[in-house]
Amino acid sequence: MAVTVTQECIGCGVCEQVCPFGAIEMQGSKAFITEACTQCGACVGVCPVKAIQREDEAKQVTMDKTEYRDVWVFVEVAEGKPRSVGLELLGEGRKLADFMGQNLAGVLIGNNIAELTNEVFAAGANKVYLVEADELAHYNTDGYTATFTDLINTYKPSVILMGATNDGRDLGPRVACRVGTGLTADCTGLGIDEATGLVAWTRPAFGGNIMATILCPEHRPQMGTVRPSVFKRQVPDYTRSGEIVRVASKVKSQDIRTKLIDVLKVCTASCNLEEAEIIVSGGRGLCKPENFTLVEELANVLGGAVGASRAAVDAGWKPAIHQIGQTGKTVGPKIYFACGISGAIQHMAGMSSSDIIIAINKDPDAPIFNMADYGIVGDVAEVLPVLTEEFRKIKAS
Repeated sequence: MAVTVTQECIGCGVCEQVCPFGAIEMQGSKAFITEACTQCGACVGVCPVKAIQREDEAKQVTMDKTEYRDVWVFVEVAEGKPRSVGLELLGEGRKLADFMGQNLAGVLIGNNIAELTNEVFAAGANKVYLVEADELAHYNTDGYTATFTDLINTYKPSVILMGATNDGRDLGPRVACRVGTGLTADCTGLGIDEATGLVAWTRPAFGGNIMATILCPEHRPQMGTVRPSVFKRQVPDYTRSGEIVRVASKVKSQDIRTKLIDVLKVCTASCNLEEAEIIVSGGRGLCKPENFTLVEELANVLGGAVGASRAAVDAGWKPAIHQIGQTGKTVGPKIYFACGISGAIQHMAGMSSSDIIIAINKDPDAPIFNMADYGIVGDVAEVLPVLTEEFRKIKAS
């Protein structure tokens, strides 16, 4: 693809003003495209004399896309249970599959996990691809990549959804490269493009300043990773059943270059943000790192997790594993406490799907109050101890 300027250019400079990358310079009375151009096309539509053209290179795609059908969801397994993000994506995958008139399938990889198929069917799947082997008991890059690639090449799905977790972010791009397709990472929205019928993947771009919608028109499967808690888990229906396709593993122990020695839990339930039903988060309004103990005490009393805004993490008050927002984790708890958090758009993008939002801030005009279900105007250092003590009394009674 290339962007060119023809002789019809009148040197008006409009294209130079709209280029988001500063890739257009006026040389004399003509516009000149520099090497900084990303072929985004922003300049093409604004040229009043149509002197800027974007030429698509000839595409040579030999893939027969009609062979690919069905929507797949990779259901991660941790400690013998399916992770919530997989069950959330099955609900959203059900909508995509129904719109496309195709089946929804869950993919389970592990060992001794056959009983989990009931959870996958209850979450909306028609079919489950089940691969069990000793070598797959714990996630490993080599074994899972080879197994998933083999499943795709054999059964040819049209769409694959994965959680944007540590494992999903490791597995997704490796599998996409093996099967020769693209992958849209870290999505915050899914839909169907009405003009093409393709999956429309929405994700933040340019540091979160815009939301980009991405299509994969020429290759299959269409793949993407989706942040946990972006979608709500549907109410499970345990009367549902479906087809179980047992697939023999082709992975041998010598194919796996890493060996699991031990599992060390370096994080307690207080920072398990994706699974938490109650989250108490602190921001710059706490004024000093010592005040985070007030947030931790309230979270401990409520049995919740501890979150933090980017400002608090950047200040070194909390590790990055606690960060919530556009550049952190996306959460959707039943109750979210925003303590000393003003409500920057990047933070609210990470917690807006919470069922109930309770904001505590001494600034009555803080943007967080526009989203909050309940608001307390006051100093968090004074409000939090009172709240914690009252919750202790309620629990004791």
